[in-house]
Amino acid sequence: MAKQLTEITPELEKFILDQKLFFVGTAASEGRVNVSPKGMDTFRVIGPNKIVWLNLTGSGNETAAHLMKTNRMTIMFCSFEGKPLILRLYGSSKIHHKRDQGYYQYIDLFPKIIGSRQIIEMEVDLVQTSCGYAVPFMDFKEERGQLNSWAQKQGEERLENYRKEKNIKSIDGFETGLLE
Repeated sequence: MAKQLTEITPELEKFILDQKLFFVGTAASEGRVNVSPKGMDTFRVIGPNKIVWLNLTGSGNETAAHLMKTNRMTIMFCSFEGKPLILRLYGSSKIHHKRDQGYYQYIDLFPKIIGSRQIIEMEVDLVQTSCGYAVPFMDFKEERGQLNSWAQKQGEERLENYRKEKNIKSIDGFETGLLE
């Protein structure tokens, strides 16, 4: 049932590209563990051991705060349609803010989204699949438009102010590196 691999195979890359949702798990050595659902067209496989994903402005910035403390991260995909499968990517990650060259190295891989906040780059050191037999079938209906609509209404200046108010510290009080 479960298999461990050293890299993302072409078959698993196709599986990733077909998914509409992924989950990001991070934790500092103390404080809360965070698991965040992510969607939209924000995930790219760069190579068999490297992925990047576009992190959008949201109500918090836990992933960035945890990565400032420890660079470990897990990403999980679940098959809700078709053949059952759970795919986890384990590895070390770094954050690219808009002030960093790395952000501009990868930003053109994604559609232009006004709420873009950071790009997370992950070096994958373990790929694990498992059965997914208990994951229910669910049909994809459509992407939600609320985040884009909200960000567009805010505009860049108000988004920047929002990030300064809501995204510079985690719920445990850890810095997110947003304003460095």
